[in-house]
Amino acid sequence: MPHTRLLPVNAAAPEPDTVRLAADVLLGGGLVAFPTETVYGLGAVARDQAAVAKVFAAKGRPGNNPLIVHVTGVGEAKTLTAAWPDAAERLAAAFWPGPLTLVLPKSPDVPDVVTAGGPTVALRQPAHPVAAAVIAAAGPVAAPSANRSGELSPTTADHVFRGLSGAVDLILDGGPCPGGLESTVVDLTGPVARLLRPGLVTAEQLKTVLGELEMSAPVNPDAPLPSPGLLTRHYAPRTALECAATAEEAEFLANLYETAGLKVARYAPPADPTAAAAALYADLHALDAGGFDRLIVALPPDTDAWRAVRDRLTRAAAEG
Repeated sequence: MPHTRLLPVNAAAPEPDTVRLAADVLLGGGLVAFPTETVYGLGAVARDQAAVAKVFAAKGRPGNNPLIVHVTGVGEAKTLTAAWPDAAERLAAAFWPGPLTLVLPKSPDVPDVVTAGGPTVALRQPAHPVAAAVIAAAGPVAAPSANRSGELSPTTADHVFRGLSGAVDLILDGGPCPGGLESTVVDLTGPVARLLRPGLVTAEQLKTVLGELEMSAPVNPDAPLPSPGLLTRHYAPRTALECAATAEEAEFLANLYETAGLKVARYAPPADPTAAAAALYADLHALDAGGFDRLIVALPPDTDAWRAVRDRLTRAAAEG
């Protein structure tokens, strides 16, 4: 088991020596956690099958749940795909670098372990300066969120260290992730683009580029998944979390549990969806450490702007 090193890095202008150290660890087959504009990622060189297998082991991740490969741009992305349709070109032009992942037919150059044995690969160009610098130095990096599988995603280096210390070689501490939620994922393998996972790029924003967008259908949890984030229970605190449709219902449930002698935390996301996304995991991490028996959450409105936050909360509350 590796000794985990925690190293500060300038989030806006990462130091070249620090970037080189991270790249050396990756190119040597190690694991590096680093900040992105969404959440912290747990990276391995995408073409290194043994290193990618370490990611699955460190996270306790199911083998049918694929990883996102992070690239420097469209040129590198094309080397990892068997097809680059016009929709990919338009979406990349509009949202890369940024929190959008594209699912496309994989090239033979992508190891099956990355794609969970499936025929597609998920690709993203991150906008965070630290992530961009590390990927430029090490080549394409397969990087899911840097947490134990199914648990709350990390938005600070401390979240990563508390969850994966001893399972990762190096954590680059670039401060809190600004976006706070995982990337939007769009499947471009069919005749019409399909939203697999909602995220910081909304469905309405995607439609302005694509014109037409299908919503994701239920998936077979036992087959290779086309994208991360599709398991019924995901993004969950260790404390039991329950969602309520309204603030009044949340208060009723909280009072009911307190009458039964339980210690209850009430949580309502900030009123602005962007602020709510940025704060969600940090808030839930803090509440999860508070010794509560239940977390009661009042769901935000069922609108496009709130789709990603609602998705994370409902999956966190689902039965495992």
